[in-house]
Amino acid sequence: MRTLWKGAISFGLVNVPVKLYTATERKTLKFHLLHQECLTPLEYQRHCPRCNRKVESQEIVKGYEYEKGKYVVMRDEDFEQIPADNTRTIDIVDFVDLKEIDPVYFDKSYYLTSDESGVKAYTLLIKAMEETGKIAIAKIVIRSKESLAALRVRDGVMLLETMYYPDEIRPLEGLPALHKEVKIHDNEIKMAISLINNLAAPFQPEKYNDAYRRALLEVIRAKVEGEEIAVPEKHTGGKVVNLMEALKASVELAKKERETVEKDAKRLKSAVKRKRAQTS
Repeated sequence: MRTLWKGAISFGLVNVPVKLYTATERKTLKFHLLHQECLTPLEYQRHCPRCNRKVESQEIVKGYEYEKGKYVVMRDEDFEQIPADNTRTIDIVDFVDLKEIDPVYFDKSYYLTSDESGVKAYTLLIKAMEETGKIAIAKIVIRSKESLAALRVRDGVMLLETMYYPDEIRPLEGLPALHKEVKIHDNEIKMAISLINNLAAPFQPEKYNDAYRRALLEVIRAKVEGEEIAVPEKHTGGKVVNLMEALKASVELAKKERETVEKDAKRLKSAVKRKRAQTS
């Protein structure tokens, strides 16, 4: 795993040397745009529509649009004037409870590992955070951008999650009016609660997978091998005529699915017990 950033966690007078690694990756399939006639990958050029010519990289500058169609040019020396004393420091500002943070604030996850010289301080910080149940709110500069971040412990390793600032969260006022006066009957609420309870389960991330990506890979594999592509039947949900009827049907379906899962789990446990008995 490639080191993305090196620096130190700073809290109080303690500095913990650390290395930053990307903790997640997108599994989205990437497609190239090709010329249909010869299947050659297309090239993209920077083109100025006013001058009607290709623009070389040395001719390009960064511009901020402060009004529609009006730009102020920012050069390298302008960015260098901005004080960035903490480019190599993760400055802890507060320690808070994780449950106080709305997940909408979280952006991207990174692993933080200790440098050889900071193993003791790194371990001490992890132990202290585990004992108190707190996570840290900090600031970090990654790739010339200062981010708010949350530091928490996951499986004995420090995890850093960059966060959005409050003014980066879009306000609810921008949404169309959804809260109209709607009359909900008690029986409908009870049935909805029953459905939630029947679908309730411990969070097990390993049971979730990207079915669309898997199906797309199957289509690609079939095309590569020259096989006929099997088209699965499309599932069309029944038209909801009555809310209560739909809720009742959903509860019954959830119960049957839960019973099936429980039976499969019992069979698996029995099989494991038999295998252990045979090997012992």
